Parts: sequence; structure tokens; C-alpha cells
Amino acid sequence: MPADPITASIHVQAPPERVFEHFTSSTAMTKWMGQWAELVPVIGGRFAVNIEGVAVRGRYLELDPPHRLVISWGHAGSIRLPPGASTVEIALTPEAGGTRVEIHHRQLPEPEASRHPAGWRRFLAQLAIIAAGGELGPPADPAAARASRRP
Repeated sequence: MPADPITASIHVQAPPERVFEHFTSSTAMTKWMGQWAELVPVIGGRFAVNIEGVAVRGRYLELDPPHRLVISWGHAGSIRLPPGASTVEIALTPEAGGTRVEIHHRQLPEPEASRHPAGWRRFLAQLAIIAAGGELGPPADPAAARASRRP
């Protein structure tokens, strides 16, 4: 049974147009989340991102640039969370000279529901740095990152 929706938010010191691009451009996406991406930002278009060894696959379900987008989300080859099994809604609201980014991730089964909040917080913090024009340090070892998420 899916858990309650996961929510996460952060203030990003960048306009909504720039933040929106980080969810729709393969190049921009991989600067803050994932090592590879193929994004086709049209309704029904492909959303594919490899994140630390996990092949996230889905489709763009709704696009309202630069305010909101909804993406189906799942893991390639997973029985528990197959591609398209959950949805991620991203709302972008102008706030204090930047943008409030709100994530609502729905229909996640356990144990994924327990793991995703920390991931969203970490990746949103990286988005805030990148979208504001900053740079991240050297990438972490993906195996070490996965091990640190295990209960």
C-alpha cells in the first residue's frame, strides 16, 4: 500500500524560469541530480535519469512553464516501483527574489517511501546551489551513497 505523499521544499535564489529548466533540460538536470538524463519535456515525453545506479523512468504528465510540472516516476526493472508507478509534482512559486520549490511525491510503496525524503532534501539542496549559479564539490562515490541510505 502506498505511503502518504512525501513533501519537500526549498527556496532557490533564481527565477522560476531558470529553476524550471533544471527539471526539463538533460544538461541542467545532471548538474544537480543524476549522472545521465534523457528528457523530452512534452506531455507524454520521456523522463529518464540515472541516479547513483538507479534507472528512474517515467513520463511528463503535465507541464505549465515555469510554474508546475508533474512527472510519472519509477525504477526500470522494479516490481515494487515500476516506471510510472508514482508521480512527482513540482510547484515553482516566486518568493523573495527567487523561487520556492515544492515537491509532492505520491504513490510510493515501502521501503521506497522511507528512503525518498532524505534523497529529495539532498537533491533539492544541490538544486538550490546549481540554479543560483554555484557549483557542487566532487561527486560522491555512488556505492557509498547507497550504503548510507540502507536502514
